[in-house]
Amino acid sequence: MAHRADLFVALQRVLPKHALSRLIAKAAESKIPWLKNALISRAISAFNINMAEASSDDLDDYENFNSFFTRALKDGVRPLHTAKNSIACPADGVISQAGPISKNRILQAKGIDYSVSRLLGSSAAAKQYEDGSFATIYLSPRDYHRVHIPLAGTLIHSRYVPGELFSVNDQTAQALPDLFARNERLVCEFESDQVGAFTVVFVGAMLVAGIETVWGGFEKPGPGAVRETDFTDQLLGFSKGDEIGRFKFGSTIIMLFQDQKIQWDSNIAPQKAVSMGEKIGSVKS
Repeated sequence: MAHRADLFVALQRVLPKHALSRLIAKAAESKIPWLKNALISRAISAFNINMAEASSDDLDDYENFNSFFTRALKDGVRPLHTAKNSIACPADGVISQAGPISKNRILQAKGIDYSVSRLLGSSAAAKQYEDGSFATIYLSPRDYHRVHIPLAGTLIHSRYVPGELFSVNDQTAQALPDLFARNERLVCEFESDQVGAFTVVFVGAMLVAGIETVWGGFEKPGPGAVRETDFTDQLLGFSKGDEIGRFKFGSTIIMLFQDQKIQWDSNIAPQKAVSMGEKIGSVKS
């Protein structure tokens, strides 16, 4: 298994990942009916996507593949845990890892950890999370791909960090050191009355056609400098469970909380399937 994972990573190293992802993005934006319906039908079959949950199961209601992939769900299929001290899961997916942040390091996979400073693209931002808590959620192509805020909070700052576009599945996570700190990502920093600062990181991946936020729309990808945006004067507040963004293919969300602020539920462990809105932890009193 390890040998296969190494081969998979080696193949990704030589692939033109950005060019391939942007090519896929163009096809995913096509509004040609036969093409976009063929892509949608193939995805439903290949990934066993549950269309009974979708707000519409009529392919003609989706103008392109991306609008299908970021589809809304029917009301009520993802009930939100509303208790004030609960932490709601921000997305559908599988827990990759969750636990304490130790000496500015986050666990990626067994025997592999990486730097919070590098993940966030800022040593000052990382310092807030010394000895804090994190959770990493992997969204597969079959999952609902909108991301919601786990606690009520106000957006303070965002930081786009250019990077690679390696796959973020479990096979790659176990074979490629610093995976999440290498890939393209959008760091979203929030302030909450309940826990103080917390951060949600959108991690890009191979074939991800883009990251969107509800406040800024499409986050233009590609190489270049880190992009910082200050939102402190805009009073962009969100209630727990509000949508904050979406992925245009499978990817990963990482949440960071400060020391002694939250506690994950005892069943939150690697490979546990989770759904948006369910309780995954609690704010410490």
